[in-house]
Parts: sequence; C-alpha cells; structure tokens
Amino acid sequence: MTQTSTHLLRDARRIVVKVGSSLVTNEGRGLDDQAIGEWCRQLGVLVRDGREVIMVSSGAIAEGMKRLGWTTRPHELHELQAAAAVGQMGLAQMYETKLRENGLGSAQVLLTHADLADRERYLNARSTLLTLLAHGVLPVINENDTVVNDEIKFGDNDTLGALVANLVEADALVILTDQQGLYTADPRRDPTATFVHEARAGDAALEDMAGGAGSSLGKGGMITKILAAKRAAGSGASTVIAWGREPDALVRLTQGEAIGTLLVAQTQKQQARKQWMADHLQLRGSVTIDDGAVVKLLHEGKSLLPIGMTGVDGDFSRGEVIAILDLKGQEVARGLANYAAAEARLLCRKPSGDVEQLLGYVAEPEMVHRDNLVLTQLS
Repeated sequence: MTQTSTHLLRDARRIVVKVGSSLVTNEGRGLDDQAIGEWCRQLGVLVRDGREVIMVSSGAIAEGMKRLGWTTRPHELHELQAAAAVGQMGLAQMYETKLRENGLGSAQVLLTHADLADRERYLNARSTLLTLLAHGVLPVINENDTVVNDEIKFGDNDTLGALVANLVEADALVILTDQQGLYTADPRRDPTATFVHEARAGDAALEDMAGGAGSSLGKGGMITKILAAKRAAGSGASTVIAWGREPDALVRLTQGEAIGTLLVAQTQKQQARKQWMADHLQLRGSVTIDDGAVVKLLHEGKSLLPIGMTGVDGDFSRGEVIAILDLKGQEVARGLANYAAAEARLLCRKPSGDVEQLLGYVAEPEMVHRDNLVLTQLS
C-alpha cells in the first residue's frame, strides 16, 4: 500500500467491521468466544481512540445449527429461519458479554433489505444507528434471517456491511475473513497467484480475479467482498479485506499499517437520497433509453424525458426506484419514477408536450428528474 492510502484507515473516524461465519463459529464448531473476545478487545481500543465503530457479524445460522444438533446446512427456508432464531440468542449474548468486558455498551440491530428499500424505514435505521453511536453504544448488526425470504435477502453479510457503511456514511469498511486478502487467482489452486496489496474499488479486473465461496458455512466468497467494496465506494468508503485472526489487525490498520488488501474508493460521498437509490438491491422495473438519452444523462447532467425511452419493463408505481438501461441492457442510472409503468409505456418516444393528451394529466415533464437520479455507470 502507498503511504497516502494507509492514511485512509488511520484517519477513519467511523468504521464498519464485518466478520464472517467461519471466523465467528470456528468453521462451524460453535461460537469462538476467544476470537470474538479478541475482536471486542480491539473494538474497545478503537472506541477509546475516539472512533465510532459498527460490527456486522455473521454466525447466527451456524450457531443455531450447532445448538440444534444439525451437521448439514438445511435448504428449507423455515429450517434456516429456525436456526437463525436459535443462533441469534447465543450470538447476541456473546457479543454483549465480550463488549461489556471491554467497557462497551452494545445493541443488537436486525435488518432486512425491505428496511433499507423503504425511504422512511431507511432513515429510521440510520437515525437509530447514529443515536446509538452518539451514546457510546456499539451496534452489532445481522440480517434478520428469522423473517426474510429470497426476495428480500441481502444475500450475504458482505453486502450488508457495505450497505451499513453507506447508511451511516462510514469512512471505511473492514471485512475480516479467513483469507489474507485478495489474490490474482485462487492460491489454493494456482501456485502463480500473487497477492493484491492495493487496488481501486470497482475495478472490473478485480471481479475476474475472484473465485466462488470457499466455505460451506457462509454464502459469500471473495467475489461478494469485491462487490461489497464497490458498493461501499459509492458513499466514499474504502474497504480493507484482511485475515480475521491476524494479531491486532483492527488496531494496526487504524495506526496506518498495511494489512490485507486495500480497495480504495475513488468517489466522493453522494447526497443521502441518491445513495439510498443506489443501494436498492431489488428494483420493481426499468426503462430502456436510446443512445442520445444516455449521452444526456451521463455527460450533460440532464433529466430523463419520455421521448428518450424505447421500452418499459416491470410493474412499478409512481415514486418507486427504477433502473434506467441502455440499448444493450446495461444499467446506466436509476431514479424515482414520475409515472407508473403502465403510463410510462404510453409515453415512450413521445415529447413531454404530449403527456397531458396521452394521460389526461401532467405530473412532471420528465420521467425521472435529474435531482432524483443517480448514475450507476461512469462512462
């Protein structure tokens, strides 16, 4: 890492730390109280150093499986939810105990994608977390696996960690994993693989390097961590991927030491409302636009007008977040729709002056106003 880039962690005041299932549960053998205690000790050091820290911890399902005597991760949703319900008790108790031993108050926060997809609930979650931090309480966050289904899951806690980093406008995301960091290929299969000390978050080449999930317990592999870093970079947070059992990793990182792989954010923090739109994992629909409209959005800072639309997909309502796709089907931007899907289909290729004649009313001359639009493609 360069001298300048290590300052990113040294100067970070608000940090989200994510730790994976295999570390928390010692590869499924039950909650590793010694490891959790060690992380909590380091978190105490960070807080006493004047930093605000949020922990995103996996492990509930794995701990629940152990308590229920299950040796194989179930596939049925209701069994996964039951395991999560049982495991959350032990996970929360463990963190509460270990954090208290280090002079820290703690709070359990369970989130689903639906909590962050709804603007009001998003703001409520943000306010709750910031209030906890202001009172010196360290939030421990997990996905609410007892109620989620596949349609509203974050999919992995790497993604959840990135979304939380964006939610609270963190300066850095630290992902603790069972690997030293990112390699150019899987070092277990390719002896020529070299370690990546530093790269740009969002670099497409990183996704080509990443392999699949390496553990039977968690859902995430290195690819989810790279995508999480890309997502976190949207709010200006850089990401470190490091080995969770590296001695004093969190403390040494915040002292400016180069540990693991640093993925540097290239963007400045976005307006909060635009960050909320960018963080939507599931969208109700999309509109496809022509090449001229792409240029106006990407390079001229214009709103999306109906005349630039060539097609509409999905069933969305006015005010919902939709994707804006180019003719190749690639997402260019996303934003708040001024018209529902059925109305949007009538407006395709029509000038704004025809809206009232076509619909009987005019909400706005634009399909998506530039103030309610966030670019998701840089060029």
